[in-house]
Amino acid sequence: MPHRSRLAILLLDLPPEVHDAGRDFWSAATGHRAEPDPADADWSSLGSFADGVHLEVQRTGSGTPPRWHVDVETDDVVAEVARLEALGARRWADMGGFWQMRDPAGLVFCVVGVQTGEEFDRHATTWP
Repeated sequence: MPHRSRLAILLLDLPPEVHDAGRDFWSAATGHRAEPDPADADWSSLGSFADGVHLEVQRTGSGTPPRWHVDVETDDVVAEVARLEALGARRWADMGGFWQMRDPAGLVFCVVGVQTGEEFDRHATTWP
């Protein structure tokens, strides 16, 4: 059965000791105000950029190295994980409803359900 997916979110993972400085830098560098998530103090959003890709900042735990990672959003997490595994990715951690994975080079990314609604419908690729 066909499913759809798209690269939807670029996340900046920052441990507490550099979180505020990193968030503030990327806010100024992009000219997008960092909007805190009212439901989660560890998250803020710099909004939408080209083709509806969102830039988000999350505070991680101490000891986690600062890093970028992407979220692939999909209308079928199981099918998308299988498709990406066939391309060489591997599962890293079951996060309960979504998967943290690594690409063939070892870079972290997540496969998540649809989060952007209308932008997903406009920009998603349909896979057989």
